[in-house]
Amino acid sequence: MKNNNKMINREYYENIWADFNSEKKLILIAGPRQAGKTTLVKSIASKVGSSYYFNYDIPKNKAILAQNPTFFEETDRNKEENPIVIFDEIHKYKEWKNYLKGIYDGYSDSFSFIAAGSGRLELFQHGGESIAGRYRLFHLFPFTIGELFSKEPIQKSAADLIEIPETRSRELWESLFNYSGFPEPFVKSSAISYRRWSNVYHKQIIREDIRDTFSVKNIDAMETLYALLPTKAGSLLSASNLSGLIKVSHKTVSEWIKVFEKFFLIFIVRPYSKLISRSILKQPKIYFYDYCLLDDVAIKFENIVAVELKRAVTIWTDFGFGNFELFFIRNKDQKEVDFIITENNKPYILIETKFTDTTISKTLKEFQNLYDIPAVQLINTPGIKRLIKNGDNQILVVTASDWLANLH
Repeated sequence: MKNNNKMINREYYENIWADFNSEKKLILIAGPRQAGKTTLVKSIASKVGSSYYFNYDIPKNKAILAQNPTFFEETDRNKEENPIVIFDEIHKYKEWKNYLKGIYDGYSDSFSFIAAGSGRLELFQHGGESIAGRYRLFHLFPFTIGELFSKEPIQKSAADLIEIPETRSRELWESLFNYSGFPEPFVKSSAISYRRWSNVYHKQIIREDIRDTFSVKNIDAMETLYALLPTKAGSLLSASNLSGLIKVSHKTVSEWIKVFEKFFLIFIVRPYSKLISRSILKQPKIYFYDYCLLDDVAIKFENIVAVELKRAVTIWTDFGFGNFELFFIRNKDQKEVDFIITENNKPYILIETKFTDTTISKTLKEFQNLYDIPAVQLINTPGIKRLIKNGDNQILVVTASDWLANLH
């Protein structure tokens, strides 16, 4: 199956941009490499009357910026709206933060600005008072089933999320599961295309993006660490054990894990605790944006669910619905539930994944009774839609693709 109709349609994210743009802010779009940021901004540009696309990776553009920092003033405009100036990969420019601040302050009344790039754009969030109120940031993810069945983020109560969802087509879910949500392999939907893309993608990020940004000397050891991580997906991550395997320090392993996270190769899910400082100190779990690296189908299923949940909580927070985060639960008796979403650090909903087992996890029941919140058990098997009583509560046992498609 080919998904050519989905190749350029990122309506979900275009509508986020349109909502943010109405506030006349500098809009930052961060996300994994090759997740579709450039396609998105060019699609936005094609629907407005006047725009200027600037990619810092193009050598002649670097010269233009050096010689004439306000080059965009030469953009022809129309009466109805201000031109949109799009900066792609501008975070690679040494003075990018000061530059964006300066042009926004000088030209925000007569231009709209978009900056798209990697996680380094998130540094803008830590720039202090000098940039307060100037920008809005949202994250673009690889395709997820929640995006593909929605036009915009929709705020729902946790109780809404245990309603029986409608049945969705399995075709898109199978493509996501087998070829990832990254646009190139997802659209081509073939195992060979995925493997060709994946082989280049991961090496390119480590050997070009990461090495050039952080001047990593022992790049072979870093690649070895990354090659080991798929076997750790969904499990407690021990930097000490990994450091022994690749013969580098515990500190170096921890730093490299953070680098992988900054470059959107992985994301970290920490154990839930009411005390955030305590959660940070405990062993986390890691998951991959490219979950098709994983061989075990049950772990792969857990990982694709993790990506869907990560996209949801991140976009809900970006959009202003609240401060949502994704954790897992593990108590002193080592009883565990795969995921818990929190809102303003308060338990919101519990999610357990079971590849085919519809029997409700006893631990899920226990934690639901403890927190008195909605709970869902997601199954990969199609056609499952059950509501099971758990004391005064109910647990929804449901096919993952149907439930996640409703997670807007």
